Amino acid sequence: MNANASNLLDTLNVQGWLLADGATGTNLFAAGLPTGEAPELWNIVQPRSVASLCKEFVEAGAQLILTNSFGANSARLKLHGKESQSRKIARVAAEIAREVSDSACQNIFVAGSMGPTGELLEPVGSLSKYDAIEIFHEQADGLREGGADFAWIETMSSIEEYEAASEGSHLAGISWCGTMSFDTAARTMMGVSPADLAKTVHAMPCPPLAFGANCGTGASDLVATILEFESQTSRLPIIAKGNAGIPKFLRGQIVYDGSPELMAKYAVLAKNAGARIIGGCCGTTPAHIRAMRLALETAPKTGPRPAMSEIVSQLGQLTANKALPGKSAKRRSGRRRSRKN
Repeated sequence: MNANASNLLDTLNVQGWLLADGATGTNLFAAGLPTGEAPELWNIVQPRSVASLCKEFVEAGAQLILTNSFGANSARLKLHGKESQSRKIARVAAEIAREVSDSACQNIFVAGSMGPTGELLEPVGSLSKYDAIEIFHEQADGLREGGADFAWIETMSSIEEYEAASEGSHLAGISWCGTMSFDTAARTMMGVSPADLAKTVHAMPCPPLAFGANCGTGASDLVATILEFESQTSRLPIIAKGNAGIPKFLRGQIVYDGSPELMAKYAVLAKNAGARIIGGCCGTTPAHIRAMRLALETAPKTGPRPAMSEIVSQLGQLTANKALPGKSAKRRSGRRRSRKN
C-alpha cells in the first residue's frame, strides 16, 4: 500500500466520509464534446476543458476526483483507431487531474478511472482473462506514471473482468478501488449480486482499498444496494456513486431528473446506509456536488440506518424489486447491520 493509499484510509478514519466528484462524460458532452466522440481523446485535444471540469468539482467541494480515462483501454480505443495510445492517454488524463489536485488548497485524491473493455471474457466471449489483464495493466501503468494516487475500477458487470482490472492494477504497482453497476433487476448485466461482489473482494489476496456501486439506475436503487453491502458486515470502506436521478430521453438527448436537493438527500442517506466514499455518477454536475458537500457537513456524524420506506419517500420509487433488504431486516429483527466510482 503506497502513502497516498494510506492517506485515503486515514482521512476516512478522521472524517468518517469522503466526497467524490460527479460525472465526467455527461459534463464534457455539455461542454461541447461531439456525440460519438470518445471523452478520453479530449485529454489530448481539449486538455483545458478537462482540467476546468476537474477544477469545478474541487471548488464545489469534491475531495476525490476521477481522471478522464474511463475508456482509455486499447479495446475501447480501437473503436476510434487509437488503440496504440492507451498508455499515453491514461497518463495525460492523470497528469491533468494531478495538476488540478496539486494546485488546490487542500488534499485532493486523484483516482485513475478504469472502465470495462466493452468485450465479454471467456468462456462467454472471446477475450481471454490474460489479455484482459494486460489491457488493464497498460492503462494502469499510464495512470500511475501520470500521478494517480490509486486506480478506480468502475461500472463493471462481471466478476472476471473486475478481477482482471484489479490484477492489471496490481501488476502496475498501484492500489485500487472498485465498483460494479447493479442496473439489471438489482444485479449487474452479467447477473452479479451485491452479495457476490462483497464475498469476492473479501476473499481477494490483494483486496481493494474500498468497493461498492456506481451508475446503475436511480439514487434510490443505489442506496438500497449499499444496504445490501452493509448487511455483509464489510471490513472495507463502501463506495456509493449514484446517478443524478433517472435518465430520460428528452428532445433528442439523455437528461437526468435529479436536482441538487435530491442528491443532497441521497448523500446523507448513503452515508447512513454505510457508505464512506460518496459521489455522483451520470448527470451529476458541480452544483450537485456542492449541495452534497453541504448536506454531509451539516448532517449528524452518525445517523440511523434508513428504512426502505424512507429511501423511497426521499429519493423516489425503486426501479428494481429490492426485496432483499426488507427480507433481511425481518430476519435480523432487533439487530443493526454493521463500502465502496
